[in-house]
Amino acid sequence: MHRAQLYANHLSADNAIDPLSAQPTGAVSARAKYTKKPLKVVVTGAAGQIGYALLPIIADGRAFGDDQPVVLHLLEVPAVEKALAGVVMELTDAAYPLLAGVVPTVDPAVGFKDIDYAILVGAFPRKQGMERKDLLEKNASIFKDQGQALDKFAKKTVKVLVVGNPANTNALIASHYAPSIPKENFTALTRLDHNRATAQVAEKLKVPVYSVKNVIIWGNHSATQVPDVNHAVVETTQGKQSVAKLVDAQWLSTFRETVQKRGAAVIAARGASSALSAARAIVEHVRSWHLGTTDGEFVSMGVISTAGLYGAPEGVIFSYPVVIKNGKWAVVKNLALTEDVKKTIKVTADELVDERKMALGK
Repeated sequence: MHRAQLYANHLSADNAIDPLSAQPTGAVSARAKYTKKPLKVVVTGAAGQIGYALLPIIADGRAFGDDQPVVLHLLEVPAVEKALAGVVMELTDAAYPLLAGVVPTVDPAVGFKDIDYAILVGAFPRKQGMERKDLLEKNASIFKDQGQALDKFAKKTVKVLVVGNPANTNALIASHYAPSIPKENFTALTRLDHNRATAQVAEKLKVPVYSVKNVIIWGNHSATQVPDVNHAVVETTQGKQSVAKLVDAQWLSTFRETVQKRGAAVIAARGASSALSAARAIVEHVRSWHLGTTDGEFVSMGVISTAGLYGAPEGVIFSYPVVIKNGKWAVVKNLALTEDVKKTIKVTADELVDERKMALGK
């Protein structure tokens, strides 16, 4: 295991001064002074293509804020330890002022030690011809082990984002095997689907993507997910307008299918799964969780469900619209659902129940 490398002062870990007292100089000094205690963030699968796209964004302050230093724990499997060393070299060479340290390791006891955030990217990839249940069987043991490691080594306040698919049920598995950590601290990434839906609306209406707010992804991060624009708005110079009133039924049908199958379309086009867009979605998910959502806006996040809330069964990780304040998420209540959305939510909910039975036997 390599010792943490403290880039703020360019000294080895053995001789390093406290990074909180380091005062970087130059054009970035105003945003990079270490006035906060560094957050410890573990990224699994750190040498993979998503990790390679993700780590620079975190190190540059876009996940936790441009005044928040981080120590990155990079956890990988032994087979790619050499590649991981190359990633560490690049992080060093990039000289990120907010990167207070890097801990590359293949040991979960080191990777999960006293961490504040866990971003679980590493998972067995879906290969051609594999059914979803086959993927779940492969990944169940991985997320069981990671849940146990979190339970044993991480802070009890750790916040966990599961990216590896099937993300919702993998998050449930990890939570099940980490009983000392609150269930609300385990989430699954549906922000990528949320972003895809937002981008499709912006493209249709020929508006900037930032002007589209409050699309929703219900349910599972799978082809059964339910993209919903019935509560979405577009902000224009004339004020807020309902997206549902600006599009027709035929486009809505195409829109839903496009979002549901976007991941497969990316694989078909580039021969690999989404990495750039996944990395950005991860950072946005974490940033919203850490810094909160804007008043009047909500985002999609896979969280532990409550029985009957918008048709979801109890005890699965279900994507809901949420608002976040002071690090705590809350599902947006009392949104009206169309009959079509209710029907399709039932499909995605049933899939999550089936996945839970396969993974946990209940």
